[in-house]
Amino acid sequence: MSSAASGPTRLDRYVEENRSRFEEMLAAMVEIPTVSAEPEHKADMVRCADLACQILRDAGASPERHATQGNPIVVGEFGTDPSRPTVTVYNHMDVQPADPAEWRTEPFRMQRDGDRYFGRGTTDDKGPGLTALLAARYAQQNGVPLNIRFLWEFEEEIGSPSFEPFLKERGPSMKTNSVLVSDTLWIARGRPAIPYGLRGLQGALLTLETGAKDVHSGTTGGVTRNAIGELADVICKCYDAKTGKVKIPGFYDEVKKVTREELASFSRSGFKLGTFKKAHELKSLRKCSEIEAMQRLWTLPTFEVHGIKGGYQGPGIKTIVPTRAEAKISMRIVPNMKPARAFDGLKAFVKKINPDVVVTSAHSLESYLGESTGPYADAARGALKFAFSREPAFTREGGGIGAVVTMKKIWKCPIVMIGLSLPEHGYHCPNENYDWDQASGGIQAFAKYFEEIAKIR
Repeated sequence: MSSAASGPTRLDRYVEENRSRFEEMLAAMVEIPTVSAEPEHKADMVRCADLACQILRDAGASPERHATQGNPIVVGEFGTDPSRPTVTVYNHMDVQPADPAEWRTEPFRMQRDGDRYFGRGTTDDKGPGLTALLAARYAQQNGVPLNIRFLWEFEEEIGSPSFEPFLKERGPSMKTNSVLVSDTLWIARGRPAIPYGLRGLQGALLTLETGAKDVHSGTTGGVTRNAIGELADVICKCYDAKTGKVKIPGFYDEVKKVTREELASFSRSGFKLGTFKKAHELKSLRKCSEIEAMQRLWTLPTFEVHGIKGGYQGPGIKTIVPTRAEAKISMRIVPNMKPARAFDGLKAFVKKINPDVVVTSAHSLESYLGESTGPYADAARGALKFAFSREPAFTREGGGIGAVVTMKKIWKCPIVMIGLSLPEHGYHCPNENYDWDQASGGIQAFAKYFEEIAKIR
């Protein structure tokens, strides 16, 4: 067997020889608008799933498209030898919507600018998924004794509603020793990061009705209850908008304290407030140090207002008093917290402030906390150092991945998250992109990782 570690020249040559293949696959995938949030793209999901099967087949895997009550799920396998360990590589191939007016290029037509590839889905998550696929192909061609299964879903951006039913039905027959997820971010270029924790989510709608219709402020103002004003008052009593501190009683009671070792690892991630601000195109930030910012982003729960609707939304001012308003809220939760308990706390607190406000539960997701030590973590650490010549930092992420929570619950196996995306790649943003430096290094990292975990028994 040829070793990726002992034969870097062979691996380097493989990476360069397959650049055009990678670009062709990525362009084909990006140019199918797999927007799971928009029902009119239902047929595109099936079309992309069929393309995914063909790409897997061309790479040497045995693919199958599985129907669900929602969008399809694609499974592709490199080997099913029961004497060998199996790793399942998870990615999602659905994407966020894209407004062409906000883009410099057409969002669903991949454009290459030097070593950078622009298009919706290039970094989230089609590019990293194809990067892992080329690494699996290399491992199989070079005799690495490992079964590698690809699991690609098309509903991650809408909360993975079909994923858990699918895995509950088929999971027992898809036994795996470990899971690899390549849908996470580094903090800075040149600073590899391995997240081992994800925040969860509890959404809520706050609704207030004080009348049957909007009324004239000149004839009713001063007496009529203003639904938007009252709802804004409720929100301000739930959290301090200047600091982000949540005021709901008991909100922080279950938060697990971060260890010194974790904080030290966070500090090695390369996080800089200035870089963070620039990458997300923010004009200003809440006051905090860099280590405080990382804790706020990764290890502390949040309360955020995503939208308020009600009253007049047209140009100028229409002098009415709104009698109906709705606020869209989410609370990011961290390990040890439960979404249902966070919701119950919010609902009880709002009732004390304004009993007329109706609080309705929206999407919820459990948090996830994995391991930063052990053989799989060591293999990931070594693989990233091998490919990018720098020791990775173990971090957490502020977002959530529903499929990770489901896989942990059903398979109860180690899950390692080796992402390749960077802040400047624009997750969910206009002009999303990915680049060859990350892809080429990623192929090497994944190839090395496959080689190392094949030895774990």
